[in-house]
Amino acid sequence: MSIGIWLQNKKGPQNITPETALKKVKKAMQPTHHISGSWIHMVPETVTRQSIDYHVYRGGISTATDTGTVQYEFLVATNSGTIIELKPL
Repeated sequence: MSIGIWLQNKKGPQNITPETALKKVKKAMQPTHHISGSWIHMVPETVTRQSIDYHVYRGGISTATDTGTVQYEFLVATNSGTIIELKPL
């Protein structure tokens, strides 16, 4: 095993980038929503849901509908890209 691979394994789990987190949310929503805008905070934060602490990126997505624009807020786990929360505003 090379020293580079060994050191990489010792660093622990890597967080995904905010850009990757945003892409994952947009990909999950695209089959059922027409996305017209999006944003994401670049600095992770810690939130507690059901007594569990998560390190997350917070962001939002705007969707175009027949009746107007609907905005959603989301939380995405920094370590896995799992959507923790997605709710309309």
